[in-house]
Amino acid sequence: MTNRRRFLGAACAGILGGGHAPAAGPALETALAQKAAPAAPGAGAEYRNRQSGVAYRKLGRTGFMIAEVTVGGNSIREDNYEHVLLALDMGANYLDTAPAYGNGSSERGLARVIAARKRDSFFLTSKVSLWDLNRNKLYQEIFDSLPEPEQKRVRAEAEESLRKRGVFEPDYLGDYFKGQRGELEASALADVLAPKYGHKIDRDRNYRRLILDSVEESLKRLGTDHLDVLMCPHGASSATEMLDHPEIFEAFETLKRQGKVRHLGVSAHNDPAGVLEAAAKSGVYSVAMVAYSIINARFLEQALEKAASAGVGVIAMKAARPVFGGRPNQTDDPARVKRIEEAVPGDLKRPLKAYLWALRNPRISAVISEMITAAHVRDNLPLARARRG
Repeated sequence: MTNRRRFLGAACAGILGGGHAPAAGPALETALAQKAAPAAPGAGAEYRNRQSGVAYRKLGRTGFMIAEVTVGGNSIREDNYEHVLLALDMGANYLDTAPAYGNGSSERGLARVIAARKRDSFFLTSKVSLWDLNRNKLYQEIFDSLPEPEQKRVRAEAEESLRKRGVFEPDYLGDYFKGQRGELEASALADVLAPKYGHKIDRDRNYRRLILDSVEESLKRLGTDHLDVLMCPHGASSATEMLDHPEIFEAFETLKRQGKVRHLGVSAHNDPAGVLEAAAKSGVYSVAMVAYSIINARFLEQALEKAASAGVGVIAMKAARPVFGGRPNQTDDPARVKRIEEAVPGDLKRPLKAYLWALRNPRISAVISEMITAAHVRDNLPLARARRG
């Protein structure tokens, strides 16, 4: 099964803003006026790289006041990081990366940014990319060792679980990358196997220690001594992955005591509502970066309410992908295109419309945009302009 997080097609740049002209003029001003007005920051608000004219929203109980557009790190490399400096110049203050992005190259690229700018001028997030992959692999090995009748029972239970959760409903699934369905199936299989066969796994080594080691390696590549947010799992597919593994919370508490991690987060393309509700239920997760767009929003309404009540800050990812794939040989769905064009009329590029639509929701702290070039930064960062009037 292909790991979506290890590969980046250069042609996907289209989704990041496309073209080279900065978004400006009456169309942008009209769209900005329809964004949700940021709530009053309240006590404990923490600003970094605060600039006049930029809109910031509180990231849940972290208190971080982050610009409405955050910088994705999948394409950042040691020879491609200057656009991040430009983004900071334009008011960005939240940078995202992961060990899997370029097999560590993204983190090493951000090390160049950290060397060029003060570490306390932005919030920094990385992830534990191997956690869910390792878990699924271990349970797949257990599954393969079982007799056929037991395999049949487990497979049927996993399939029924996926059916009940409705995770393959097209608008909810999103089909963001090749192998997404396989990740869901592998996770469901692991969830079913865990109660009966979980004792066969060395949980301390494969869960707690894996997290601790991953963070140590990330900090070395980044050239810093702490992360503001650690996301684990990186790409959760079910609530079980988060709530039935106390080793995640144990590792986080260890890292927090050591001053290496400030807050715990999770990211999810799959079953974003289920993952978001689990984050709210946990009482430990402070941040969730989940797939949220005009296409799947109806599935996430209750989860967003629960997250807000629990103080979980939400960053919307894949906000543009469902309405603008930006990939070679991809035909965009006319019905989906029509939805965003009607919701955000005007001459703005479609991805920008998708981001602005997501920012109409006051329960969304920011959208994340994987900006590859300076042109993308100049296109997308103006979306974080503060409302006027």
